[in-house]
Amino acid sequence: MTQTDPFFRPVSGMDLPRFAGVATFMRLPHVGPDHPRLAEVEIGIVGLPFDGAVSNRPGARHGPRALRDASTMLRAQNGATGVRPFDAVACADLGDVGPNPVDVMDTLERFEAFYAGIAARGIRPLTAGGDHLCTLPVLRGLVKGKAPLGLIHFDSHTDLYPVYFGGKVLTHGNPFRVAVEEGLLDPARMIQIGIRGTTYDNADVDFARAHGIRIVRAEELFARGIPDVMAEAREIAGEGETYLSYDIDFVDPSVAPGTGTPEWGGPIAREAIEVLRALRGVNIVAADLVEVSPPFDAAGNTAWLGASLMFELLCLMVEAKAG
Repeated sequence: MTQTDPFFRPVSGMDLPRFAGVATFMRLPHVGPDHPRLAEVEIGIVGLPFDGAVSNRPGARHGPRALRDASTMLRAQNGATGVRPFDAVACADLGDVGPNPVDVMDTLERFEAFYAGIAARGIRPLTAGGDHLCTLPVLRGLVKGKAPLGLIHFDSHTDLYPVYFGGKVLTHGNPFRVAVEEGLLDPARMIQIGIRGTTYDNADVDFARAHGIRIVRAEELFARGIPDVMAEAREIAGEGETYLSYDIDFVDPSVAPGTGTPEWGGPIAREAIEVLRALRGVNIVAADLVEVSPPFDAAGNTAWLGASLMFELLCLMVEAKAG
């Protein structure tokens, strides 16, 4: 499979310096909802600038903009794997989906409608959050009326907790619990990797155990090693369609401090990239990178790592689409 249309290729740093021009994801063309070439897009990168569901430190609403800016540093070829995603698939920046910053439920409905629309067009989304609740409406839009997806989830938290604050409040702490309850994810094909830190109680682990969700704590990941754990992840995902969700707080805060709920004892940058490269061959049909909070990292290193991880995710999605 070869993509030869120059419209869908990033602007080269040899033609225009990376610090110049309007920042789009990976310097790709911006193709909005009314663009005449939207139907030609195969993988669309989307920003969800929303953090109205965080339970403590906000700032992830600024994540998509910071990730876009950092991604202008990226080049067209993966130096380790040799994958050239823009040669294979028509990719574009689909822009941000406008949230309602004072209404969580309205925001979720807006996001769901957008993803249902691009799913109907056959566009596979790579999403930049936003807090982790953003994943729930993405799944709702993609899966509604279809078979549930598998999930490979990198995080320091399970996000399987019950609703918070004694009511029916959806937060970034429970999107995957709700997704399982709504039949959007197949719990038998779910694995959560890197879980660590202090907890409120065992409610999330009990839910996982009751539904057959595999949790790999950070301690187990390091004891067994990345190749062994990723082999298990590939086995759990199987050949079916799989969603990959990557919370930047999977990475140790010494490397990626720009996030709302950091937890010590995580992977370093090299390992953060390695876990993705070890998943080549998994049928990843959609993915996200969430919880980058630029206000907590003035140097911008968290966004730069996040943008680099998004490029790795894109390469995985391109290989999956190519079959």
